[in-house]
Amino acid sequence: MRTVIFDLDGTLADTSADLIAAANHCFRGLGAGDLLDPVADALTAFHGGRAMLRLGFQRLGAVDEAEVDRHYPVLLAAYEQEIDRYTRLYPGTVLAIEALQEAGFRTGICTNKPERLADILLTRLGVRGLFASLVGADTLPVRKPDPAPYRLSVERAGGQVARSILIGDTNTDRQTGIAAGVPVALVTFGPEGDGVARFAPEALIGHFDELPALASRLLPEAV
Repeated sequence: MRTVIFDLDGTLADTSADLIAAANHCFRGLGAGDLLDPVADALTAFHGGRAMLRLGFQRLGAVDEAEVDRHYPVLLAAYEQEIDRYTRLYPGTVLAIEALQEAGFRTGICTNKPERLADILLTRLGVRGLFASLVGADTLPVRKPDPAPYRLSVERAGGQVARSILIGDTNTDRQTGIAAGVPVALVTFGPEGDGVARFAPEALIGHFDELPALASRLLPEAV
């Protein structure tokens, strides 16, 4: 069974504005106002909550990891409250996944977002049922780029790692693919644009319309 595994943030959906809003909630609580910009700092948002907190504290003058750890649960709580206020699926997402499934592919998700939050978001967006598996940052003791979460996402989708590919948007996804020994396609419609080409993935995706043909090329049907 051929399997396509997706990253979530920055790959299936643009979640940056809601993530930035959650971080700014923390900084407003400190009386510092909105330290992060939803457009200029979108790339940092896709590197996770702690990365956003570190950037904000850096702009305040110093990064204290204890303060980052203290505010991280506050950020997660704020994010859950407004998890889909601005978040939108990238164009063509649903049609591409449906086309993959019609062609016989299994589909799943491997994300570094906490599993519970990922499940809530996908449900709110109306697409949770499109994915046979969902492995998050806290599903296992390790997260991407360790290959274990990826392997689990493939297995839970009913596939075999040797007949799978990963669709992502960052070097973390690229390194996950290398560790798991599978091809990786990186999307170019995220905040880095064509810059992801420097990670030398097996393929680039400029629009999800390209995905079904690309998946069939990277994972041809067994003869």
